[in-house]
Amino acid sequence: MSSIVIALPKIEDARKIRSVLECHGLAVASVCSTASNALSSASELGNGVLICGHRLPDMNYLDLAECMPRDFEMLLLASARVICEVPPSILSVEMPMKASDLINTVNMILMQQERKRTQKRKRNQKLRSEKEQNYISNAKMMLMQRNHLSEDDAYRYIQKSSMDSGTNMVETAQMLLMLLYES
Repeated sequence: MSSIVIALPKIEDARKIRSVLECHGLAVASVCSTASNALSSASELGNGVLICGHRLPDMNYLDLAECMPRDFEMLLLASARVICEVPPSILSVEMPMKASDLINTVNMILMQQERKRTQKRKRNQKLRSEKEQNYISNAKMMLMQRNHLSEDDAYRYIQKSSMDSGTNMVETAQMLLMLLYES
């Protein structure tokens, strides 16, 4: 789950932005008026979006971007004059802004972060050995022959049985093979 941190020089402005985000179903974890407080909050949270102005009392946005945790994205709220000098790695919304622009941009960032986490989890999942894959393939073949299922339906059956019983697919395939061989 990604978190939202807002850091603006005027705490009232940060609170107004928080209320706009929360009205649209986005939870804000922290509201602050200094970069050091924003960095402290961000490092505790792990990942998310840091919404900030171009100049905070203790740091400008470029210095802040260099210090942010790796899994945080910056969303800069600034004037057109400032935005034209912003590096492409930093997303920005021009001030004065429409609430819809802010909401859409934050949602886009959060969706991208969720996709990255999902892809990372998939890469980290253990691949099945050839022996384990054979159990699943043999169970599919048995289901296809005995129950006249398509390959996709047989796979889905094993998958659903696995989820229903709380076991992994290899164990479920082994149980199915034992049951099918016994009958």
